[in-house]
Amino acid sequence: MGRAHEVRAASMAKTAAMKTKLYSRFGKEIYIAAKSGEPDPEMNLTLKRKIQEAKSNQIPADVIKRAIDKAKGGTVENYTEARYEGFGPGNSTFIVDCLTDNTNRSMTDVRTAFTKSPGAKMVNTGGVSYNYESVGLFELKYDNEDAMLEALLEADVDVIDVLVEDGEMTVKTSFSDFGKGQDAIEKLIPNIEFDTCETAMIPNEYVTLTAQEDIDAFNKLMGMLNESDDVNKIYHNVIINE
Repeated sequence: MGRAHEVRAASMAKTAAMKTKLYSRFGKEIYIAAKSGEPDPEMNLTLKRKIQEAKSNQIPADVIKRAIDKAKGGTVENYTEARYEGFGPGNSTFIVDCLTDNTNRSMTDVRTAFTKSPGAKMVNTGGVSYNYESVGLFELKYDNEDAMLEALLEADVDVIDVLVEDGEMTVKTSFSDFGKGQDAIEKLIPNIEFDTCETAMIPNEYVTLTAQEDIDAFNKLMGMLNESDDVNKIYHNVIINE
């Protein structure tokens, strides 16, 4: 199991069963980006990058269009970001980011998930996130590590790591340089299709779950969190050996 796999495991799962959840997430994020400026990606860099991220997650064009059209139509939906942290089974750690129009509801949903999952408990803000790193994360099919590093450095991007494994490149930049990193990669490789293009929280340490009861508890916690419409992203430090 390589480091690239570990990075992917720390991001929100992208399975077929979660398509509706993923569509809802990007619908909200694109709507917010479109409302923050002009609802035109050529005039709104934040919106342009959010659309690129959505496309890298195989979000259909009609989902993207509906979110932009809603912003153009003057619909007013106020979303608040909320972050919750906690421990999971096997001393694993979780960061749960919500995008919600009702923080009391999101808090209740997250607390219920932790309370009903064996070995899990919520902690105060900062209780586990101190052991995570905020990064810009890119995954793409490209294997010229030297060319990538040179392009990023020329663009004055704060590069944390560039790794190639089995033809798949993982690039990590500082959180603040996510946009510059995306621009540099797109300049180096025109029309690139990212496998991953997002800001993320990457754990400094991983926990491997081997006991079946811990694996079951992990799956239950993830399932309950993902059932909440308010939960936007889930980061964790769990590795499960198949």
